[in-house]
Amino acid sequence: MSIFRLAAAHWRVNALNELQYRVNLVVQLFQSLIALATGLIGLSLVFRQTDDLAGWSRPELLAVMGVHLLMGGIIQAVVQPNMQRLMGDVQNGLFDYSLVKPVDAQALSSVRELRIWQVVDVLVGAAVLAVAVVQLDARVGVGQALWFVVALVLGALSIYSFWLILTTGVFWIIRIENIVELFQGVYQAGRWPVGIYPPWLRGGLTFLVPVAFAVTVPSEAMTGRLTPQTMALAFGVAVGLMAVARGVWRLGVRRYGGASA
Repeated sequence: MSIFRLAAAHWRVNALNELQYRVNLVVQLFQSLIALATGLIGLSLVFRQTDDLAGWSRPELLAVMGVHLLMGGIIQAVVQPNMQRLMGDVQNGLFDYSLVKPVDAQALSSVRELRIWQVVDVLVGAAVLAVAVVQLDARVGVGQALWFVVALVLGALSIYSFWLILTTGVFWIIRIENIVELFQGVYQAGRWPVGIYPPWLRGGLTFLVPVAFAVTVPSEAMTGRLTPQTMALAFGVAVGLMAVARGVWRLGVRRYGGASA
Protein backbone atom coordinates (compact mmCIF):
# COMPACT_ATOMS: atom_id res chain seq x y z
CA MET A 1 0.00 0.00 0.00
CA SER A 2 1.40 3.42 -0.94
CA ILE A 3 1.91 6.11 1.67
CA PHE A 4 -0.87 8.18 0.11
CA ARG A 5 -3.44 5.38 0.28
CA LEU A 6 -2.30 4.60 3.81
CA ALA A 7 -2.70 8.21 4.88
CA ALA A 8 -6.11 8.48 3.21
CA ALA A 9 -7.36 5.36 5.02
CA HIS A 10 -6.20 6.58 8.45
CA TRP A 11 -7.40 10.14 7.92
CA ARG A 12 -10.83 8.97 6.83
CA VAL A 13 -11.24 7.02 10.09
CA ASN A 14 -9.93 9.95 12.14
CA ALA A 15 -12.29 12.36 10.40
CA LEU A 16 -15.29 10.13 11.06
CA ASN A 17 -14.32 9.85 14.74
CA GLU A 18 -13.89 13.60 15.20
CA LEU A 19 -17.09 14.46 13.34
CA GLN A 20 -18.98 12.84 16.21
CA TYR A 21 -17.96 15.77 18.43
CA ARG A 22 -19.02 18.78 16.40
CA VAL A 23 -18.96 21.11 19.38
CA ASN A 24 -15.18 20.92 18.94
CA LEU A 25 -15.66 22.89 15.72
CA VAL A 26 -17.17 25.77 17.69
CA VAL A 27 -14.28 25.66 20.16
CA GLN A 28 -11.73 25.62 17.35
CA LEU A 29 -13.45 28.50 15.56
CA PHE A 30 -13.32 30.53 18.76
CA GLN A 31 -9.62 29.77 19.26
CA SER A 32 -8.80 30.59 15.65
CA LEU A 33 -10.67 33.90 15.81
CA ILE A 34 -8.85 34.80 19.05
CA ALA A 35 -5.50 34.07 17.38
CA LEU A 36 -6.53 36.12 14.34
CA ALA A 37 -7.71 39.05 16.46
CA THR A 38 -4.50 38.99 18.51
CA GLY A 39 -2.39 39.08 15.35
CA LEU A 40 -4.40 41.92 13.81
CA ILE A 41 -4.19 43.97 17.00
CA GLY A 42 -0.43 43.44 17.05
CA LEU A 43 -0.14 44.66 13.45
CA SER A 44 -2.31 47.67 14.21
CA LEU A 45 -0.13 48.65 17.16
CA VAL A 46 3.06 48.34 15.10
CA PHE A 47 1.76 50.47 12.23
CA ARG A 48 0.55 53.20 14.53
CA GLN A 49 4.24 53.94 15.11
CA THR A 50 5.78 53.31 11.68
CA ASP A 51 4.99 52.87 8.00
CA ASP A 52 7.02 49.66 7.67
CA LEU A 53 8.83 47.13 9.85
CA ALA A 54 12.37 46.38 8.68
CA GLY A 55 11.22 47.12 5.14
CA TRP A 56 8.02 45.02 5.35
CA SER A 57 4.77 46.86 4.61
CA ARG A 58 1.44 46.20 6.30
CA PRO A 59 0.09 43.92 3.50
CA GLU A 60 3.37 41.98 3.47
CA LEU A 61 3.24 41.44 7.23
CA LEU A 62 -0.40 40.42 6.87
CA ALA A 63 0.82 37.77 4.41
CA VAL A 64 3.35 36.58 7.01
CA MET A 65 0.57 36.27 9.56
CA GLY A 66 -1.56 34.30 7.08
CA VAL A 67 1.26 31.85 6.36
CA HIS A 68 1.96 31.54 10.10
CA LEU A 69 -1.67 30.60 10.79
CA LEU A 70 -1.83 28.27 7.78
CA MET A 71 1.39 26.41 8.63
CA GLY A 72 0.39 26.27 12.30
CA GLY A 73 -2.85 24.58 11.27
CA ILE A 74 -0.93 21.99 9.23
CA ILE A 75 1.41 21.30 12.13
CA GLN A 76 -1.39 20.88 14.67
CA ALA A 77 -3.60 18.88 12.31
CA VAL A 78 -1.03 16.36 11.09
CA VAL A 79 2.51 16.67 12.42
CA GLN A 80 2.03 17.25 16.15
CA PRO A 81 -0.67 14.62 16.82
CA ASN A 82 1.32 11.92 15.03
CA MET A 83 4.49 12.76 16.93
CA GLN A 84 2.61 12.76 20.24
CA ARG A 85 1.10 9.37 19.45
CA LEU A 86 4.54 8.03 18.55
CA MET A 87 5.88 9.19 21.92
CA GLY A 88 3.02 7.46 23.71
CA ASP A 89 3.42 4.24 21.72
CA VAL A 90 7.12 3.98 22.51
CA GLN A 91 6.55 4.68 26.20
CA ASN A 92 3.72 2.11 26.43
CA GLY A 93 5.32 -0.55 24.26
CA LEU A 94 2.65 -0.21 21.54
CA PHE A 95 5.27 0.70 18.96
CA ASP A 96 5.72 -3.07 18.46
CA TYR A 97 2.55 -3.07 16.34
CA SER A 98 4.00 -0.48 13.97
CA LEU A 99 7.15 -2.53 13.48
CA VAL A 100 5.31 -5.71 12.48
CA LYS A 101 3.11 -4.00 9.89
CA PRO A 102 4.07 -4.59 6.21
CA VAL A 103 4.80 -0.88 5.70
CA ASP A 104 7.62 1.43 6.65
CA ALA A 105 7.29 2.19 10.37
CA GLN A 106 8.28 5.84 9.97
CA ALA A 107 5.68 6.39 7.25
CA LEU A 108 3.00 4.65 9.33
CA SER A 109 3.89 6.64 12.44
CA SER A 110 3.65 9.88 10.46
CA VAL A 111 0.14 9.53 9.00
CA ARG A 112 -2.00 7.75 11.59
CA GLU A 113 -3.53 10.85 13.16
CA LEU A 114 -5.51 13.77 11.77
CA ARG A 115 -7.09 16.52 13.87
CA ILE A 116 -9.68 17.59 11.34
CA TRP A 117 -10.94 20.64 13.26
CA GLN A 118 -7.43 22.15 13.14
CA VAL A 119 -8.05 22.58 9.42
CA VAL A 120 -10.00 25.69 10.51
CA ASP A 121 -6.62 27.36 11.15
CA VAL A 122 -5.49 26.39 7.66
CA LEU A 123 -8.62 27.99 6.15
CA VAL A 124 -8.33 31.12 8.29
CA GLY A 125 -4.67 31.46 7.35
CA ALA A 126 -5.50 31.03 3.67
CA ALA A 127 -8.20 33.71 3.95
CA VAL A 128 -5.81 36.16 5.63
CA LEU A 129 -3.22 35.43 2.95
CA ALA A 130 -5.80 36.07 0.22
CA VAL A 131 -6.68 39.45 1.75
CA ALA A 132 -2.97 40.32 1.92
CA VAL A 133 -2.50 39.41 -1.75
CA VAL A 134 -5.40 41.69 -2.72
CA GLN A 135 -3.84 44.54 -0.74
CA LEU A 136 -0.39 44.10 -2.29
CA ASP A 137 0.44 46.66 -4.94
CA ALA A 138 2.14 44.16 -7.23
CA ARG A 139 0.09 41.53 -9.05
CA VAL A 140 0.78 37.96 -7.92
CA GLY A 141 1.35 35.83 -11.01
CA VAL A 142 1.17 32.10 -11.58
CA GLY A 143 4.93 31.70 -11.27
CA GLN A 144 4.98 33.53 -7.96
CA ALA A 145 2.12 31.39 -6.64
CA LEU A 146 3.95 28.25 -7.75
CA TRP A 147 7.09 29.26 -5.90
CA PHE A 148 4.93 29.91 -2.84
CA VAL A 149 3.52 26.37 -2.97
CA VAL A 150 7.00 24.89 -3.38
CA ALA A 151 8.36 26.97 -0.48
CA LEU A 152 5.38 25.98 1.68
CA VAL A 153 5.93 22.27 0.99
CA LEU A 154 9.65 22.57 1.73
CA GLY A 155 8.86 24.42 4.95
CA ALA A 156 6.37 21.75 6.03
CA LEU A 157 8.92 18.99 5.31
CA SER A 158 11.54 20.87 7.34
CA ILE A 159 9.18 21.23 10.30
CA TYR A 160 8.13 17.56 10.07
CA SER A 161 11.75 16.42 10.00
CA PHE A 162 12.62 18.66 12.94
CA TRP A 163 9.69 17.26 14.94
CA LEU A 164 10.68 13.69 14.06
CA ILE A 165 14.27 14.25 15.20
CA LEU A 166 13.04 15.58 18.55
CA THR A 167 10.39 12.89 18.96
CA THR A 168 12.84 10.07 18.19
CA GLY A 169 14.60 11.09 21.37
CA VAL A 170 11.90 9.09 23.19
CA PHE A 171 13.86 5.95 22.30
CA TRP A 172 16.55 7.18 24.72
CA ILE A 173 14.73 9.61 27.04
CA ILE A 174 11.33 8.48 28.32
CA ARG A 175 9.72 11.77 29.31
CA ILE A 176 10.08 14.34 26.52
CA GLU A 177 6.50 15.63 26.32
CA ASN A 178 7.70 19.16 27.08
CA ILE A 179 9.00 19.47 23.54
CA VAL A 180 5.43 20.28 22.50
CA GLU A 181 5.27 23.39 24.68
CA LEU A 182 8.86 24.28 23.76
CA PHE A 183 8.18 24.14 20.04
CA GLN A 184 4.91 26.07 20.28
CA GLY A 185 6.68 28.83 22.19
CA VAL A 186 9.43 29.11 19.59
CA TYR A 187 6.97 28.88 16.69
CA GLN A 188 5.18 32.02 17.90
CA ALA A 189 8.25 33.98 16.88
CA GLY A 190 7.29 33.15 13.29
CA ARG A 191 4.48 35.70 13.45
CA TRP A 192 7.08 38.19 12.25
CA PRO A 193 9.74 37.90 9.52
CA VAL A 194 12.94 36.50 11.01
CA GLY A 195 14.85 39.42 9.52
CA ILE A 196 13.55 41.76 12.24
CA TYR A 197 15.28 39.78 14.99
CA PRO A 198 18.89 40.17 16.17
CA PRO A 199 21.43 37.94 14.36
CA TRP A 200 21.71 35.31 17.11
CA LEU A 201 17.94 34.79 17.26
CA ARG A 202 17.63 34.94 13.48
CA GLY A 203 20.19 32.17 13.19
CA GLY A 204 18.37 30.04 15.75
CA LEU A 205 15.03 30.44 14.00
CA THR A 206 16.65 29.55 10.69
CA PHE A 207 19.04 26.68 11.38
CA LEU A 208 18.16 25.33 14.85
CA VAL A 209 14.37 25.49 14.63
CA PRO A 210 13.43 25.96 10.93
CA VAL A 211 10.69 28.53 11.54
CA ALA A 212 12.18 30.82 8.90
CA PHE A 213 11.78 28.17 6.20
CA ALA A 214 8.26 27.32 7.38
CA VAL A 215 6.88 30.88 7.48
CA THR A 216 9.19 33.65 6.31
CA VAL A 217 10.41 32.00 3.10
CA PRO A 218 6.88 31.16 1.80
CA SER A 219 5.87 34.72 2.70
CA GLU A 220 8.81 36.05 0.71
CA ALA A 221 7.70 33.94 -2.24
CA MET A 222 4.18 35.37 -2.14
CA THR A 223 5.34 38.97 -1.73
CA GLY A 224 8.00 38.83 -4.44
CA ARG A 225 10.94 39.01 -2.02
CA LEU A 226 12.23 35.47 -2.55
CA THR A 227 15.62 35.07 -4.23
CA PRO A 228 16.88 31.95 -6.03
CA GLN A 229 19.60 31.62 -3.41
CA THR A 230 17.07 31.52 -0.57
CA MET A 231 14.96 28.95 -2.40
CA ALA A 232 18.03 26.79 -3.01
CA LEU A 233 18.90 27.06 0.68
CA ALA A 234 15.36 26.08 1.67
CA PHE A 235 15.59 23.03 -0.60
CA GLY A 236 18.97 22.06 0.82
CA VAL A 237 17.80 22.44 4.42
CA ALA A 238 14.65 20.39 3.79
CA VAL A 239 16.58 17.56 2.13
CA GLY A 240 19.28 17.67 4.80
CA LEU A 241 16.81 17.59 7.68
CA MET A 242 14.91 14.70 6.09
CA ALA A 243 18.16 12.73 5.73
CA VAL A 244 19.15 13.44 9.34
CA ALA A 245 15.67 12.56 10.58
CA ARG A 246 15.78 9.26 8.72
CA GLY A 247 19.19 8.45 10.17
CA VAL A 248 18.16 9.30 13.71
CA TRP A 249 14.96 7.28 13.24
CA ARG A 250 16.91 4.17 12.25
CA LEU A 251 19.20 4.55 15.26
CA GLY A 252 16.19 4.94 17.53
CA VAL A 253 14.40 1.88 16.14
CA ARG A 254 17.53 -0.20 16.75
CA ARG A 255 17.56 1.16 20.31
CA TYR A 256 13.92 0.21 20.91
CA GLY A 257 13.59 -2.87 23.12
CA GLY A 258 9.89 -3.63 22.69
CA ALA A 259 7.07 -4.14 25.20
CA SER A 260 8.61 -7.30 26.59
CA ALA A 261 12.03 -5.78 27.23
